[in-house]
Amino acid sequence: MARYLLLRLADAVPTVLLVLTLVFIAMRILPGDPAIAALGDMATPEQLEIFRERMGLNAPLWQQYIDFIWGMLTLDFGTSLMNNQSVLRLIGYNLPYTIELTIVAMILGVGFGIPLGVLAATHRNKAADSAVRGFSLLGYAVPDFYLGALLLITFSLNLGLFPINGGGEGFLDRMHHVFLPAVTLALVKAAFIGRLTRTSLLEVFGKDYIRTARAKGAREPRVIYRHGLRNALLPLTTGIGLSTLATLSGSVAIELVFNRPGIGKLLISAISERDYAVIQGGVVIFAMFVVLINLMMDLVYIVVDPRIRVQ
Repeated sequence: MARYLLLRLADAVPTVLLVLTLVFIAMRILPGDPAIAALGDMATPEQLEIFRERMGLNAPLWQQYIDFIWGMLTLDFGTSLMNNQSVLRLIGYNLPYTIELTIVAMILGVGFGIPLGVLAATHRNKAADSAVRGFSLLGYAVPDFYLGALLLITFSLNLGLFPINGGGEGFLDRMHHVFLPAVTLALVKAAFIGRLTRTSLLEVFGKDYIRTARAKGAREPRVIYRHGLRNALLPLTTGIGLSTLATLSGSVAIELVFNRPGIGKLLISAISERDYAVIQGGVVIFAMFVVLINLMMDLVYIVVDPRIRVQ
């Protein structure tokens, strides 16, 4: 297990370096002058020059690249150009809200999607199966930001059951604030996970060991969950991992719709203000989470199917 983990970590290093390089290049080819964006159009040439010198923008490109890589590796993301605050501090404040939204949304999505998939697979070509497939198609078709706006208007503005904006203070208050945004993302993910569960189970139900278990008189719940769902976990693990990544990226739009703090909202504000330091830090954090989630998926594969460790 330790050797496999080290190999996967070694594979992740080039990916991280490539992501950092792409972020650095993207920030340098974006239109606009960060000095003018920070100081405004009325700034004098002397003020702009002092600002560029202070932020290291006048250094050769190779020196900026080395400083950037070293800063990312040491978690020194620099200072925001707009409010002169530490980028690490801004990320540290907003990141827990994004993680909280992603975790709650995935718990709801998996908890709702897998039972839907089991229901559809065990009632193939019946009313329940048609209903689940219809829900899945609807989940694919409706954008999460549009669904979020509908839920916000219905349950927050009209019914007053949930807060309109903010992230809340304290555990219960934060759960109250995060529930509606999480449901928005969870419904979309449940549609995908439910359809994937149905497909995986139907494939497993055609195997000989399922027919053997039924021929031996095993009860249907045991056949479904112990023999069927257990052997369908490998594609489900992949689907859940991909859904987690999609939920993390989808939180950008949802944080804007529900006006709640988070990395996504921080990034959108930074992009509109050409705050390169914050953009770089936020994108790198997102990239690190993608690498981390992929690594966790690899470890779960080993638990689900130990043959992978041998390979």
